[in-house]
Amino acid sequence: MITRVKGSYVIGYNGVDHEIIRDGEVVYENDTIIYVGKHYEGEVSKTEDAGNAVIMPGFIDLNALGDIDHDILHTEAFSNIRSSLNPSEEYFEKGTHEVMTAEEEAFKSLYAYTQLIMHGITTAMPITSTYYKKWADTYEEEEAGVHHAGRLGLRLYTSPSYQCGLNVVRPDGTMTVRYLEGQGEEGLERAVRFIRKYDGAYDGLIRGALLPERIETQTEENLIRTKQYAEELKCPIKLHAAQGLFEYRFIKERTGKSPVEYLESIGFLGKNVGIPHCYIVKGTRWVEDEGDDLSILSNTGTTAIFCPVIIGRSGHYQDSFAKYRARNINVAVGTDTFPPDFFQNIRIASWFSQMAENKVEGSAMADVYRAVTLGGSALLGREDLGRLAPGAKADMIAVDLEDFHMGAVDDPIRTIFMCGCGRDVKMSVINGKTVMKDRTIEGVDLEEIKAKGQKYYDKMRMGYMERDYRHLSEDELFRPSFPIHK
Repeated sequence: MITRVKGSYVIGYNGVDHEIIRDGEVVYENDTIIYVGKHYEGEVSKTEDAGNAVIMPGFIDLNALGDIDHDILHTEAFSNIRSSLNPSEEYFEKGTHEVMTAEEEAFKSLYAYTQLIMHGITTAMPITSTYYKKWADTYEEEEAGVHHAGRLGLRLYTSPSYQCGLNVVRPDGTMTVRYLEGQGEEGLERAVRFIRKYDGAYDGLIRGALLPERIETQTEENLIRTKQYAEELKCPIKLHAAQGLFEYRFIKERTGKSPVEYLESIGFLGKNVGIPHCYIVKGTRWVEDEGDDLSILSNTGTTAIFCPVIIGRSGHYQDSFAKYRARNINVAVGTDTFPPDFFQNIRIASWFSQMAENKVEGSAMADVYRAVTLGGSALLGREDLGRLAPGAKADMIAVDLEDFHMGAVDDPIRTIFMCGCGRDVKMSVINGKTVMKDRTIEGVDLEEIKAKGQKYYDKMRMGYMERDYRHLSEDELFRPSFPIHK
């Protein structure tokens, strides 16, 4: 089966960088691209004319939300409420428990992965919240996620997450970490079994990745074993680190080092390691301690996974995208929230970086798009992803230029990332299969899963009440923007 996709613009790849082809076409046979250019001379089985659209590599989301987003509860939380949104030490000592049923936990990834596809994400490495969980991911819920991804056609790097400890709030409102013996070790072994079973499933769409939770919730032994298993399984690792001041201080008090220095000291960092957020580091405005964590990231080939929108919501920003790239650090991007909209993330990363650097050079939206595509594929060790070129996988999206809000089209990259949003993705092809067209996914009733998603969220929201160390009322804990008259 040879398929041709045509559009007003094609973002091709010349072996070194992306390039813009006016009135271009991409031709693929089964799951592999065989031609990118203007006039394919061979015969094709089918032609898809996307019309006035940009045909481009799909987004690689290396911190993709795999559940129903809780961030709307944490965004704009006043300082006197923030601690109440974390599990309390009292709750931990009573014994954590699942808020959601097994059926609900199996559903959440269907909701999340549908969101990802609708926003043009073709490869995802998921993250799920532990705020309302008994502990971390269960084997069963991640197994359900694999089957949802496989049926939807989403390329996924995954396994159940795991942690040795949990961030909790003491009675005085301060934060600490409480550990449960054996939980992290059992979780790691569970993840390894999962990868051995599912790596390569669904025609290679499903690949393994080890996903330990936050650095402060891991023991040193479990981190070292994680690295050893990643080398054995030849899979990437994602570990949240350098993402908050509590974590930075906790690791420094325990080890005398910054989180990045500590990870280097135990041999954890490397080309197969991605660190989401990774901005509370020595050598930036966020840390006064002497040292240079950026050199460590560069020398070890470790990837920084920026999540501009969710960090921006907290009033912070990476300092800066251009600085990291100038130091030869591989940067990828994750959405980490709803909407999983890379149009927002790319322009916000560009704006924040320009503000930090006081210049455009190195901070343009095209620079960030390289990170979303080529930076993401570098961490995964996949030269067949993140680009439209012969031999690459047929993973691509069509971004519509027709709607009035796009305005006058000049440079297609600047136009779509200045004016567009995830809803402008009108077609998505993954592994040679059209998984979304005209905002429709075959076999998915968006209204039905939206309604189920709302019920899930409402139940998840109420779970915060019992975990609050102050046991605030619902109105106190969840402040409305304006008074509500019922």
